[in-house]
Amino acid sequence: MPNGLIHDDSLRPHPDGLALRLTIPWYRSLWLSSVTTLALTVDGEQVDAADVRFQLGDISYGLAELPAQSETLWYLQDHPLLVVRRPAPVVLGETHEIVLHGELRLPYMQIAPGQDCAPGMYVPNVVLDARMLTVVGTDAAPPALVHDVAPPPPAAEGDPFQLGLTLYSASAEFRAGWYGFDGLLDRVAELGIGPGIEIVASQVLPTYPVVSDAFAATWRAAFDRHGFVASSFGANLDMGRRRDRDMTPDEEFAFSKLMLEGAKRLGFPLVRIQSAKPDLLRRLLPVAEDLQLKLAYEIHAPMGPNADPILRVRETYAELDSPLLGFVADFSSTMHAMSPTLLRAVRRAGLDDEAVARLQEIWATDATMQARQQEFIAYLRGRDFDPGRLGAFAHLAFNMHGHVDPREWADIMPQILHVHAKFYDIDDDGQEPAIDYPELVRVFVEGGYRGFWSSEWEGHAFAELGEVDPLLLVRRQHDLIRASMRAVAPAG
Repeated sequence: MPNGLIHDDSLRPHPDGLALRLTIPWYRSLWLSSVTTLALTVDGEQVDAADVRFQLGDISYGLAELPAQSETLWYLQDHPLLVVRRPAPVVLGETHEIVLHGELRLPYMQIAPGQDCAPGMYVPNVVLDARMLTVVGTDAAPPALVHDVAPPPPAAEGDPFQLGLTLYSASAEFRAGWYGFDGLLDRVAELGIGPGIEIVASQVLPTYPVVSDAFAATWRAAFDRHGFVASSFGANLDMGRRRDRDMTPDEEFAFSKLMLEGAKRLGFPLVRIQSAKPDLLRRLLPVAEDLQLKLAYEIHAPMGPNADPILRVRETYAELDSPLLGFVADFSSTMHAMSPTLLRAVRRAGLDDEAVARLQEIWATDATMQARQQEFIAYLRGRDFDPGRLGAFAHLAFNMHGHVDPREWADIMPQILHVHAKFYDIDDDGQEPAIDYPELVRVFVEGGYRGFWSSEWEGHAFAELGEVDPLLLVRRQHDLIRASMRAVAPAG
């Protein structure tokens, strides 16, 4: 993920020496126990960990204390300070070379569960920030956001899908503080996007995993003001919240139940679930029935509807035989090319034309995601190019870009309850250059799907903050989807 831990306005004066204003380098809030490494160098000198403290609000932690803070949330819009003891305080206007190596353990992305009460393995997020920073006294002001777009065409009575977006599309801007929650919804309405609103709970709830009274009141007021419709509540399951062990089955159930109760309180009809473990689903189904909620497991790149893990979920669904169980179709699974946004990012990281061409050739093969990734890394090493220069891109290039045939969605169409209309770019012709939206619309219209298509711009995984306006792109994608819908006659 770009837009790392520190930015151009991060270096601040502090009586102890200096402070760095941090930004969480991920799209959602995380527990402080997720922070595994913060290693700092100032002007070429490695700073001893004993001289560094992590200050969140009014509470300060030593780095060795962070792993135990599994009940303390680093909310996405919080900017804690990394306070560093130095022989003399830095002075406004000075420039210093700062290198910050950070590692975070993503508690909901489990690689393998723990054995014999040991903690499991989780996907890491590794960030290396190296910057020449000038000492400043205040935060940089967010840019003035402007737009020049015609009002959207009115919804037609025969449109097969309702449109909306997931607020995840503006993750980077929300994280940077360019929007508050209320202001983000106001701008969505101003651009004529909607009516469906989807959220990722761990991203927008300051009291995650609980929906507070204050958040519920803000939510209801915005919906009354703009006429929005709640479409999908994105739930995570933070199995690795504690560093000493994974959640127990009872804890997984309790955490998931909180998610369902929060979704119901905000008026959502559907929860995007992250785990489809049979035993957990058996326990959650009565809760979902009582709350009248649908539960939809997301099918995301690199998998498609007929991948082995998804076939196992389909078998579980057949066994449980409930109309409340289904899937979220994410169009990252069904791409025909790599996104230009990603290709720009790897060029910025140092890939030349030959390497970019080879990346695309390897991606297009039928090998597994892991095999393609390893082949590309071997290619880079054969050219004496350190894959570490790409950061997470060497992995994300394959993990976030699937090339399953779009027609495979028809195999499970009756069980698709919600759509993530994933996209990365809209070109000058109004098309998504890596995802065939006219074909996807045709498959879903002819398959009888009549739910929400929730626009999900994921270019923030590759683009620099401010490189594009994601909400303007969502508006342009809505225009594409509307035109595609109206070019296809519904079956029957």
